[in-house]
Amino acid sequence: MNPLFHPRLVNGPLGDPALYIDMKFARRAILFDLGEIQSLSPRQLLKISHVFISHTHMDHFIGFDHLLRIFLGRNKKVHFFGPPNFLNQLENKLAAYSWNLIESYSCPLDLVVVEVHPDYLKTAQLKSSNAFKIELDLKTKPFDGILHEEWSFLVRAVFLDHKIPCLAFALEEKAHLNLIKTELERMGLSKGPWLQRLKEAIWKGENDDFLLRVPGYRGGKLKEESISLGPLRNRLIKITPGQKIGYVADTIYNRQTQEAIKNLVIGADQLFIEAAFLEKEGRRAWEKSHLTARQAGIMAGEAGVKRMIPFHVSPKYSADFERVFEEAHSAFRQTSEKKKLSKGSCF
Repeated sequence: MNPLFHPRLVNGPLGDPALYIDMKFARRAILFDLGEIQSLSPRQLLKISHVFISHTHMDHFIGFDHLLRIFLGRNKKVHFFGPPNFLNQLENKLAAYSWNLIESYSCPLDLVVVEVHPDYLKTAQLKSSNAFKIELDLKTKPFDGILHEEWSFLVRAVFLDHKIPCLAFALEEKAHLNLIKTELERMGLSKGPWLQRLKEAIWKGENDDFLLRVPGYRGGKLKEESISLGPLRNRLIKITPGQKIGYVADTIYNRQTQEAIKNLVIGADQLFIEAAFLEKEGRRAWEKSHLTARQAGIMAGEAGVKRMIPFHVSPKYSADFERVFEEAHSAFRQTSEKKKLSKGSCF
């Protein structure tokens, strides 16, 4: 499978939380958390369309000003999602600057800000043309666990406990559409942007008789013709389960958070999960509302994820953070094996 999502930790396992997810072919990216992002190039940052903030402790939100500076003067709309009080915090952050010269910018910047509550979402627009003041017509809608949805993917969220509300996220591709290249050649069709339009039509559920303009070779010449979606889908596309990426940062370990995380990330291809302390410092982890490496591994195993990537490791382990990884992966393997054995048991 040629994956759609290409995630990477911007600052590695020890630095500020920020997960940059490049979306292949879409020329865009999304970001989970917004710690230090100086290592990302302006070109990479300008691809970002959606930013999901778990909570606004400094190490998760310090990168906002740098991102804003890159976006200013660009004709761009960016979506931000954050926990309760996020709108107020963002407005105050923007109000700390003077915007008297913003009218000289020919390209507007619009921030669409969604504040997440347990049972509803509150949305506001902050426009550069209005000095980023929150407009009065705030919109609310029920929250059913899905934060954002497009034709090809969606983002879910659950609330965790970090002594303040903290969000965990799952990015889910609805289905993965694999191009059968040999069949493309047999049909005498050329590659091009039309293939993305084909995939969009499938994701949107268009009827079989939906027409697409398709370039192909006829009599040795490149010509465009209209072909129905049905035969194109049946011959060119193999549909397989979609990719899933989980992101869990900053939470206390208890039964409620265990269950919430398991339901969110179950079966994920990759789970990025905090592993702040070694198990021997479990008391310190509890006091600071963080996970130990062992706890992270257990939860990953219980959720049946394919791969676990520990991060947000305390800087105190900078000289030997491999120990944290070993503890996390050991617990992950053991829990995964127990789960497999219990499934195979006849009793």
